[in-house]
Amino acid sequence: MRIHAIQTGTVRIKTAQVEGRGHGLRRRLAVFGDRNWTDWLPTYAWAIEHPEGVMVIDTGQGAHLLESAQSYHPYVRWEVAFRIEREEEIGPQLRALGIGPRDVKKVVLTHLHMDHDGGLAHFPNSEILVAPGELQVARGWAGRLRGYLPHRWPSWFDPMPLNLGAAAIGSFARSCRLTGAGDVVAVATPGHTADHVSVLVQNGDATVMLAGDVSYNEGLMLAGAVDGVSANEAISLMTLEAVASFARSQPLIYLPTHDPESAARLANRLFATR
Repeated sequence: MRIHAIQTGTVRIKTAQVEGRGHGLRRRLAVFGDRNWTDWLPTYAWAIEHPEGVMVIDTGQGAHLLESAQSYHPYVRWEVAFRIEREEEIGPQLRALGIGPRDVKKVVLTHLHMDHDGGLAHFPNSEILVAPGELQVARGWAGRLRGYLPHRWPSWFDPMPLNLGAAAIGSFARSCRLTGAGDVVAVATPGHTADHVSVLVQNGDATVMLAGDVSYNEGLMLAGAVDGVSANEAISLMTLEAVASFARSQPLIYLPTHDPESAARLANRLFATR
């Protein structure tokens, strides 16, 4: 089994989004008052070459996101910026690895923010899995008001429900096996969104965690620092502690989507430690 880190362009956000300032509503509004931007951060998607078939975790950015500055939504208009060329989208990059669109059996979306589902158009023949609660809040005009971009989804987009059961995996209370072998598992990691999921891959002597936006980098996870956009601070803190607890219990390679060190940690098998 092999895991590929696929960088689909870069993104800039406000520093108050990366690490929240204050608590409650004040923390969430601080993003709009912040004048400081991060450096350009990577947006990773992941491809798992598995004996049961190729699986993609998140689809990264799409070039159509460059049009999002025309959006009516204040966050999309003023608080985020994207850079991506067509050849940086996940489809062309998979083909360069020798992986064709029909080779991808499953696509799992950690959540439906625009830099995680922006490459969906490349997977019309794959089974796409999304947590039902995530899909519900992202759909329609209500989804657009929340900052999602459902109007940019492919017309054929009709994902299968990723239903997590009560089977605990270490410190994670709910999970769902994604392979018959049980070596790739989705786990509930609510916080950044209410139904956010992450994917655990048993890879040799370590577990690789494809963490979506549980945190923006490894250090913030280890510090238990909530971001600026999570709706419920207490739930986010519980998820961050669950990840840290898992890392204390066994070797964990922690790979958030926007951490500049994620690809190097994967390549060098660097474990999350305090």
